[in-house]
Formats: sequence, structure tokens, C-alpha cells
Amino acid sequence: MLPFELVDSVLEETKATQRRLRLLPSRTGVYFVLALGLFERVGARLAWEKMVAGLGRLPVVSPSEKAPRDLRRRMGVAPLRALFEVLAGPLAQPRTPGVRYRKWRTVAFDGCSSLRVPDDDRNRSWLGKNRARFGLADYPALMLMTLVETGTRGLLGATFGPSSTDENAYALRLVHLLKPDMLVLTDRGFDSGDFLEAAVATGAQLLARGKSTRRPPVLATLPDGSYLTRIYRLKLRVIEAKVTVTGADGTVVSDHYRLVTTLTDPRTDPAEALISLYHERWEIESAYFALRHTLCEAGCCAPRTPSASSRRCGPYWCSTRPSAR
Repeated sequence: MLPFELVDSVLEETKATQRRLRLLPSRTGVYFVLALGLFERVGARLAWEKMVAGLGRLPVVSPSEKAPRDLRRRMGVAPLRALFEVLAGPLAQPRTPGVRYRKWRTVAFDGCSSLRVPDDDRNRSWLGKNRARFGLADYPALMLMTLVETGTRGLLGATFGPSSTDENAYALRLVHLLKPDMLVLTDRGFDSGDFLEAAVATGAQLLARGKSTRRPPVLATLPDGSYLTRIYRLKLRVIEAKVTVTGADGTVVSDHYRLVTTLTDPRTDPAEALISLYHERWEIESAYFALRHTLCEAGCCAPRTPSASSRRCGPYWCSTRPSAR
């Protein structure tokens, strides 16, 4: 459980502490929002009862249905955003197995656009509705972009907004979280010049899948079959690979991968090692699977007020219906 001192600190920092003594102070509002995410299968009333169940015989208020809503509105989104920023970060210790490649901590970017929010005027005003084949989609959709530590699936950062915005635009908001001791794994949607240059400028190393339509020039062929190239203003190494997967039923699926990396020395970083390493990128897909099928499995439990749910990073919004990515 989060200590009171931490919650009080972020409330004071964001100027969200109540101005007068109330039966429902702002500190209670923070824990109530977290309880709604923790007990996602129940409504606000039962979440409140679960939150205060351990207080025994202490006098506890029984708020009306309107009071928690007013509390969330009065508190605003800033304390929850600040709390997320304090808690988000790498979870693995230096000796934790499966979280590093050589001296670098492996992290991954990816976006998820299958999260839905309640279909009301305020949500539609900033999220809009996606166009489907026969008209508008059923619910407004969020694009969630995260930076995840692959070995632990711990969140280093998150941002979100309308799904109509390009993934690269959201990823650029999180690039500042990269450090020189990180190696970034990305899918082929992140090989734009502005993102690659911004990521490399942080000092982090990069292993990204490039689009098949890209035809980078061959500057020099290396002994392991990879080659050096220049993409925009970056000198990178390209590794061509054919990946084949055999399913439990004997089904065989194969695809061609073109990996680009800042690790240009084949002696210290052989092509086979980097191809195997790229498999770690799928850890972020597992993190999104957990999000969609645990927090979001129960249906839409988020309030209809964007000020209380939609425009922040936290556990209190979820899908209106399960949806594949």
C-alpha cells in the first residue's frame, strides 16, 4: 500500500489538498480511485466498502453516491499523474536475470489502440470516434503508448490520447525517459527519422524492426552477413533474417525481418545474438494482454467524466468491451 506521506506529498505538490477539513479529504480520493482499479469487478459503493473494511470499529463515513464523484472532480487529475510519475520506473536489480543484454537494460516501446471509453459527448469531443466500414465505430478509442522494462514488464512511462494520432508522436513524448544504460526494442512502426534520431540522442542503444518497404543503402558488408548503412543522419547496422514459427498443431508461419541497430560491431554483437534478443520485444505485448484481460475484462467501470479518468495515466479506466489489438 502507498504510504500516506507519499500521497500527501503529491497532493501538496499539485495543490490538490483540501482547503478545509472535510469528511472526504483529498487523500481519501486518491486511495478510492486506486481501489476502483484494484476491485474492477464491483461498483463504486462496493469498492468503497472494500477499501474501508480493514478499519474495524473506527468511525468511517458512508458517503452518498454523489460524494465520491464530487471528490474526484475536486481533486482533479494532477495528483494521480504525479503519483504515477513517482512510482513508474525500472523494477529489476542489476543482478536480476533476464532483464539485460550485456551492460544494457532492455526496454520496449509499443502502442495499444484497443482500449474503449464511455460513449458520451465529453469523451467524443477530444477522442472522436473511429470510422469503420459501415459508419462510425461503437465507442471512442484511446491510443495508449508505454515504455516497458521487458524483463519485468514494469512501466517506465505512459501517455495516451486520440487513436487517430500517430504512434511515433506519442513515443516522442516518452523518449526523454531513455538512459544511456538502456537498449530499446521497437516494432516496425517506429523507424521514422525523428524518432530514431531522438532515441539515439539520449545515449541509449537501439534495436528496431524496419519496414520491408525501406531499401537502405549498403555501405559495407560485415562478416556475419549484416551490413552498415545510413538512415537519415544515423550510421546503423542492418540485419536481414527470416523468422519461422511452428505452432503446436504443426502450423508453420514465417516472415522476413529487417532489424536496424546502433550496435555496429559484429564481434561483440553477432547477428544471431541480436535476432534472438529481439524476441524480448514481445514482453510488452504480454503486458498489454494483462491490461486488457484483467483491468479491462469486467467491462467499462470508468466514470463518464474525462476529468476523472480519461486524461491521465492510472488504473481507473478500462475497456467498454473486450477487443483484440
